[in-house]
Amino acid sequence: MITVDDIKKTIAELVGSIGEKALEINAMPSSGSSRRYFRVKTDKRFLIGAFNLNVEENDAFFSFTKHFHECGLPVPEVLAVSKSKEIYIQTDLGDVTLFHHVEDCLKNGHFDPNTIDLYKKSLDKLIDFQIVGHKGLDYSKAFPTADFDEMSIMDDLNYFKYCFLKEHEEIAFNETRLDADFQKLTQYILEAPSDFFMYRDFQSRNIMIVDKEPYFIDYQGGRKGPLQYDVVSLLYQVKARIPQELRDELVEYYKIKLFERIECDSFDKYFPAFVLLRLLQVLGAYGFRGLIQKKAHFMQSIPYAIREIMSVNEKWPLPFELPELQSVIRQFGILLLKYEYTEPQRLTVTVNSFSFKNGGVPYDNSGNGGGFVFDCRALPNPGRYPEFKQVTGEAAAVQEFMEDKQDTHFFMSNVQLLVYQSIDNYLERGFKHLQINFGCTGGQHRSVYFAQKIGMLIHENYPMVNVEINHLAQHISHYYEAK
Repeated sequence: MITVDDIKKTIAELVGSIGEKALEINAMPSSGSSRRYFRVKTDKRFLIGAFNLNVEENDAFFSFTKHFHECGLPVPEVLAVSKSKEIYIQTDLGDVTLFHHVEDCLKNGHFDPNTIDLYKKSLDKLIDFQIVGHKGLDYSKAFPTADFDEMSIMDDLNYFKYCFLKEHEEIAFNETRLDADFQKLTQYILEAPSDFFMYRDFQSRNIMIVDKEPYFIDYQGGRKGPLQYDVVSLLYQVKARIPQELRDELVEYYKIKLFERIECDSFDKYFPAFVLLRLLQVLGAYGFRGLIQKKAHFMQSIPYAIREIMSVNEKWPLPFELPELQSVIRQFGILLLKYEYTEPQRLTVTVNSFSFKNGGVPYDNSGNGGGFVFDCRALPNPGRYPEFKQVTGEAAAVQEFMEDKQDTHFFMSNVQLLVYQSIDNYLERGFKHLQINFGCTGGQHRSVYFAQKIGMLIHENYPMVNVEINHLAQHISHYYEAK
């Protein structure tokens, strides 16, 4: 079985193969996929190392990336691949996604012109992917399928049925009649022109913003398919909560730009069917990740998706009825009451610095026990130098002293790996508190440095988590509320 150390060793070798030296390799927070990502600091820049056991999926990513680069599309560059094809390195597009801008808009109560402009730029590039990216693309490399065919559509619908609908005994339905509705919807969707590249997961979390321009990731599930699916995926992304008026404006913008390049008279005809399909697929995903895998983040998203699909059902834009499916959706009001009014408790991570000499390991006031205690006394001690006697680990001079030491980076890398693993697990299981303690002799320099550093890293990488940092020997606390 491959270990994290094995992965890091291979990543370092791959970095060396392109003429650079890996200085730091740090695990990044996990997402909804089984892929593992690592941020690599080299002697020249930052890179991303990736590990994925699914070689077919990796091959799709390598092939699509090479083709899109040749087409001039803004995607990361694959720089080196291991012999097994399970580990590779690519350029680093940073941490800012379009969804970060959306979160700011939701916090401020309106979508600002800059974010709307980023959506328009993303739609411009989507058309490039769909038309330019489609030409000459080797769909034999696509994973898991080369076409958005009948099986693909039925997979989405059955995902909804088995992972969401059947998880709720309070919803009554006749499965035979529901399957008949699924077949009818599928055949209608298959009528839409489909000789284009379909990104498949074109949503704001997969759009990176670099120098005010969009770049794109996670297209390895793409295939040949219709135009409407990706437009719906972006503009009807449930957690983005784009107002319908703005959605309509952006759809019109997309159509104007599209019709300047190709004719597609049937776009409007089939668009509502793709809205319905995508929302059902999303509910399936939330059911699988939230209800089955118990990942709290996805469970918290369920009410947003329910409201969207109930709105579609109320207006019913399709030219034919799907009576059993419509009956199912009308019952979702029960589920809305079930999920919407349960205010999710946030995970709070408490990070303490303390003195082994005075006070010892802090008591866990949450009553949970456990967590981590890291002993920093084996690391270089700024307290031995006169210039640092009157300052703490929060001072820039002390931070520079610590970060100049290789032992600091090795220690931090291992701390991150352990802490991130627990946070990922605690979020999945709905736990509410994790305590992390850093101790040194006097609780002034090393422990303060590491507590502050890891606390800020958690705040940056897990915006859904509350972070409390306490420097106990200094009687100083910082609190960072979840976004």
